[in-house]
Amino acid sequence: MTQRARIDTDGPEPGQPVIDAGAELDPVHPMKPPPSAIVRRSSGLTTAEVAERVARGEVNDVPVRSSRSTADIIRGNVFTRFNAIIGVLWVIMFFVAPIQDSLFGFVIIANTGIGIIQELRAKKTLDGLAVIGEAKPTVRRDGVAAEVSTSEIVLGDLVELGPGDKVVVDGEVSEADSLEIDESLLTGEADPVVKQPGEKVMSGSFVVAGGGAFTATKVGREAYAAQLAEEASRFTLVHSELRSGISTILKYVTWMMIPTAIGLIISQLVVKSNNFKDSLARTVGGIVPMIPEGLVLLTSVAFAIGVIRLGRKQCLVQELPAIEGLARVDVVCLDKTGTLTEGGMDVTELRPLGDSDETYIRKVLGALGESDPRPNASLQAIINAYPDSEDWRCTESLPFSSARKYSGASFSEGNGENSTWLLGAPDVLLPTGDPALAEIEQLNEQGLRVLLLARAAGELDAPAVAAGAESTALVVLEQRLRPDASDTLRYFADQNVAAKVISGDNAVSVSAVAGKLGLPGAQNTVDARRLPTEQAEMATALDSNSVFGRVTPRQKRDMVGALQSHGHTVAMTGDGVNDVLALKDADIGVSMGSGSEATRAVAQIVLLNNSFATLPSVVAEGRRVIGNITRVATLFLTKTVYSVLLAILVVCSQVEYPFLPRHLTLLSTLTIGVPAFFLALAPNKERAKPHFVRRVMRYAIPAGVIAAAATFATYLLARSHYSGPGALDAETSAATLTLFLVSMWVLAIVARPYTWWRVCLVAAMGACFLIVLIVPWLQDFFALKLVGTTMPWGAVGIAATGAVLLEVAWRVVDRKYPA
Repeated sequence: MTQRARIDTDGPEPGQPVIDAGAELDPVHPMKPPPSAIVRRSSGLTTAEVAERVARGEVNDVPVRSSRSTADIIRGNVFTRFNAIIGVLWVIMFFVAPIQDSLFGFVIIANTGIGIIQELRAKKTLDGLAVIGEAKPTVRRDGVAAEVSTSEIVLGDLVELGPGDKVVVDGEVSEADSLEIDESLLTGEADPVVKQPGEKVMSGSFVVAGGGAFTATKVGREAYAAQLAEEASRFTLVHSELRSGISTILKYVTWMMIPTAIGLIISQLVVKSNNFKDSLARTVGGIVPMIPEGLVLLTSVAFAIGVIRLGRKQCLVQELPAIEGLARVDVVCLDKTGTLTEGGMDVTELRPLGDSDETYIRKVLGALGESDPRPNASLQAIINAYPDSEDWRCTESLPFSSARKYSGASFSEGNGENSTWLLGAPDVLLPTGDPALAEIEQLNEQGLRVLLLARAAGELDAPAVAAGAESTALVVLEQRLRPDASDTLRYFADQNVAAKVISGDNAVSVSAVAGKLGLPGAQNTVDARRLPTEQAEMATALDSNSVFGRVTPRQKRDMVGALQSHGHTVAMTGDGVNDVLALKDADIGVSMGSGSEATRAVAQIVLLNNSFATLPSVVAEGRRVIGNITRVATLFLTKTVYSVLLAILVVCSQVEYPFLPRHLTLLSTLTIGVPAFFLALAPNKERAKPHFVRRVMRYAIPAGVIAAAATFATYLLARSHYSGPGALDAETSAATLTLFLVSMWVLAIVARPYTWWRVCLVAAMGACFLIVLIVPWLQDFFALKLVGTTMPWGAVGIAATGAVLLEVAWRVVDRKYPA
């Protein structure tokens, strides 16, 4: 619309008055410049000024990191409490025992190395994806607007804003065209704030309507809100039920380990009069297996591999626990536009109402399209269908807002006539009972989107501008359904995850779209304007229905809270500014990569390929991680329980500790370390359940008690059976055989349900132990040699009894203490 208000950044023509963008305008039509004037906007900094500021260091140099630094990764994997304990014990063993008894130290080095390598791979994946998904603000320099990296903004830069844009640095508004900014992420206040030139804007806020530009006044670390945003968006390994549960377990293990270890040291070094070095080696052998050090490492590795797998599918995990959180989700709230449907739309029909002239209506629509510099999908479809009229000039505009449900503009039509028009939701602009609503309802039932063009009776800036508007035409739009949306909804239904479609569009239209995609309960449609405001009643309505239309941004947030109040774990997907508040409050926020900067900033997961079909992969990855870590945690903690109990039994009985470190290193490797690594990475589709600690310990405690009792019984029996110089070695070998067999049965139970590779895994571990028993140099290396036949078969018999007790205990626990 070339005649609306020509923008000039170079200067006025001779004889023409000049006004700045912030100058006082016509009080009746604030957006209308005085006659013959040229609106002059700031051209921003020059290239030379930018270079000068860069040289002075006035650059927005806060590093936007999506992952821990390399130093943090190495420090986090190496300097742990348990690595410190094991390191000290390892050094002791170097001086008092053969290298075989120091193998546990080399295993820790290997495990720590694996953890570092996997997390570095995850870091590389995340950092690469973060660059792809990074917001690029539009900055005006030398009069030309161009996208730059956030880190390239300098002090004094003029940053342009439009709907959905995030304010990336602190600044002062220079230009404003009905600019409304949501500062809820900073202040907690949900109502948008209208900004005028000269007012402050803070980084972390975002534009919900209108447009404008601001001058950067604080960049880099001076912008406090930017620092908060950096911290909030950082890749983390904490704050998840899984990791906090493991931390709780480790805390209790430490409390048990300290007094038990002290008692064992006194028992082996003071009470017994054996060889000092041998006693010290057996003391270390009793302490080392109490530490479930591999559990923490394996959890980190499983999460890191999950990030890498999702990264290959163009899914950016901004907060690692989001993988776990989405696996626990039982309700997913979907925004229709951009999630179930593609962003674009097409005008399929124009229906004049009454005696309206279609040619004139086309001119109005063309002018409306040109009046908004940043059109949404609906207006873009109208722009594509109806060209602009050169002789119409926009004098005032009202940007679309999801709270209002309509936009508008005032025009000088070129023939001396002035008119004001509104374009938006028919059921908002029309009074209840209007005859046109019946016609609109029929179109909505076909899944079509309908906008009403109405001529306003009053001024555009009047509070009740929609009151008394004259209906002129219906614009019928067809939305493009995502081809993969139907399969994704079917996946959620199969996984017992309830899908709720929450949209700002007409409820009937939303229901029709959901019905086409096969959403269960699509026929249960609710107009959100009739939803109860009380949380409990709203939650009941949400549980009973699946499709909600005419939902305001604040209602979306309230609906998420209502679902959470009924104990649901809620995921929210969206791509528009109106979804930000709900995304922030949901347990898991999922944004499309093409969505607004604001949605990408608050979401924990960003689908960079804009494919809704990626969500099942994220859910499956989370379930794999949590389900498998729960499995292997049982193995690790069973070892901790039987190690502590064996130490207590040894202290109470005043006998030599039956094992050297080499024996327990072998057992841990074959019954826990190697199988746990494979089990942790296996497919697992079971939905994650709460109470991680309770579910793990209810199996680990009885299994550990049975393993300790069986092993100690064998050891005492062997002490009465063997005598002579090599008796202790024979007793240790018999006890090791029993402990291995019982631990293998625990592994066999944990590995269920069986698949071919799980059976092969268990069989391979058993075969490796058998090889150690029959190969002479391995017998010598691990000090394992079964003497005679009576005691070895007795050890097998005791282990078989232990296996039966394990099966009984497992079934009793499942029946009496369900998770």
